[in-house]
Amino acid sequence: MAYVHGFIIIFAMEICLHGTSAVFTSDPRLSAHAFNGEWWNANVIEIEEQALADRHGPNISDAFTINGWSGDLYNCSSTGTYKLKVVRGEMYLLRIINVALNNELFFKIANHTMTVVAVDACYTNPMVTNVIVIAPGQTIDALLTADQPLASYYMAAHSYDSLGRVYDKTTTRAIITYENATSSTPLMPNLPAFNDTPMAFKFYSNLTSLVNGPHWAPVPLKVDEHMFVTEGLGLVPCGANNTCGAFLGQQFAASMNNESFELPANLSMLEASFYNLTAGIYTTDFPKYPPVVFDYTNTSNFLNTALVMTSRSTKVTKLKFNSTVEIVFQNTALAGKQSHPIHLHGFNFYVLAQGFGNYDPVNGPKMFNVVNPQIRNTVGVSVGGWTVIRFRANNPGVWLMHCHFDTHLSWGLATVFLVEDGPTPSTSLPPPPLDLPHCSYYPKQKTSFIKGGDNVKTVFANVKTLGFKRLAFLWFGSWATFLVPCFIVFVWFSYTMCRVQHSYALKLW
Repeated sequence: MAYVHGFIIIFAMEICLHGTSAVFTSDPRLSAHAFNGEWWNANVIEIEEQALADRHGPNISDAFTINGWSGDLYNCSSTGTYKLKVVRGEMYLLRIINVALNNELFFKIANHTMTVVAVDACYTNPMVTNVIVIAPGQTIDALLTADQPLASYYMAAHSYDSLGRVYDKTTTRAIITYENATSSTPLMPNLPAFNDTPMAFKFYSNLTSLVNGPHWAPVPLKVDEHMFVTEGLGLVPCGANNTCGAFLGQQFAASMNNESFELPANLSMLEASFYNLTAGIYTTDFPKYPPVVFDYTNTSNFLNTALVMTSRSTKVTKLKFNSTVEIVFQNTALAGKQSHPIHLHGFNFYVLAQGFGNYDPVNGPKMFNVVNPQIRNTVGVSVGGWTVIRFRANNPGVWLMHCHFDTHLSWGLATVFLVEDGPTPSTSLPPPPLDLPHCSYYPKQKTSFIKGGDNVKTVFANVKTLGFKRLAFLWFGSWATFLVPCFIVFVWFSYTMCRVQHSYALKLW
């Protein structure tokens, strides 16, 4: 069996929320965690490997969980239900996290409302709601006031499925019990329908930022890089002598701007970038716009063979340090319409606007919220719709942007931003440490490279032709680590020579 879980909590300082009497508290006695996951009665790595080998989608999960417990609706050999005891009149900070691999979730508490005060660790204007929608990788902080009669109440979660095919239709439950409540059957909330897209869109699109709150920064208005990125499912050829389980006898793939991302197998992209060993690792020609303009969300294009086929590549976008990037994410319907939670590593971004259908470049910008847009690092791109984000590339390095459905990431729904160094040491990448471990699929031998060097496949063959200075950097990694042992050797050699000369002089005497 398998279940993925684990989190780090950073407690906030006590902060009064604008316009409310609510207070974040650092007192853990008044906080709780709703850790929503999914569970397979098998090894998840083997499930994914089997799906990739068979070239079709993975098996759906067997259960959802709250804080590791599936709840009392499952026929399990070992049952368990998470229970939270509350005191009437107290306010609690719920930290709600979705660590499911392939499911967005509806979350609700019977007879209670919640006030959302932060998403992805960024403060929001307080938003009162009786249901929460949360995608994989997202976090939500919500205040819960224990203001109901002394009794027990279920909090429950089930899938929000926008695709409408095979998915986990089960429900996980936990129990909130008021102190001094008499024993009673918990009340069950009425969860939204599995495909309630209007409810999901209303929740996602109504969130706004707490302007002038902690860590707030105004939206940058000057845009340096514009991108229009289509994202969705597609197909790649099955290959000779293979049997594939996807549509048209092909294998499933996913892509951005018809480029299905493939991780390099020889060297990490960050090391390749730092040492300029990019040949055979990646190219910097990821397209800023789709190769073909078409009716992106029209279901009549379902399995249109002129559009649905894609190809694998490792293409990145190079960005100047501190440049402002605006991206329009456009959902497609080539192999099914589905909401995609897009996650960007290394940055938070402003969500300027969201909508359905094809993005309108004339009227779309009129919808932009540049006053108090929500700030996130993972955003759900609406099923058959679009989302516009903006961020400042002020973090040098190699940063992945991908769909947070684990299956779609494996299929290639991703790309990479390579952000150049800034003007100061604090805005520039240091060299990789000498003891940097290799990823499991990289060669196990110790590899050393030269900054400004050669193709990774030929660098070892060229070592014999390198000059002394480059060999020194190759071995020691930097001039500092080269000069220190050189100085030590020099001192030792000088001392030794002095002793030899002294001994020789005594003999002559």
